[in-house]
Amino acid sequence: MAFTIAKFCAAQPATTDPDVLAAIQALAESYKTLVAGIVYEQPPAMAPQHELYDALAAFLTETKQQPDRVSSGPIRDSELFQLLVFLFRMGLLRTNGRPRSRRFIEFLRGQFPAAPELKREESRIIVP
Repeated sequence: MAFTIAKFCAAQPATTDPDVLAAIQALAESYKTLVAGIVYEQPPAMAPQHELYDALAAFLTETKQQPDRVSSGPIRDSELFQLLVFLFRMGLLRTNGRPRSRRFIEFLRGQFPAAPELKREESRIIVP
């Protein structure tokens, strides 16, 4: 899930830490109500937050439907809720609270150094 967030933020450079945290929080609230037996979603209204919310929801439904998880059993919604809470709390610890902060995003990118999708574009400035 962290790789999905990092990949989305690499493709959308305007995404900030508050956007990521809002999307994770909205998805966690959706799974909290789902664990209680109520199907209720309230995706964020802002565009980058809503797009990340959709990307994470698609990733989670795809992951839950993979047949290779038969040996360990299906992923329960309560486990996904706990994972989302963990990511949200980790994001709160890693960000500095500023509106344009990207510290949490950079932390996630740093966790996958060999991923070609997360490589930064080389500088176009020519240094003599």
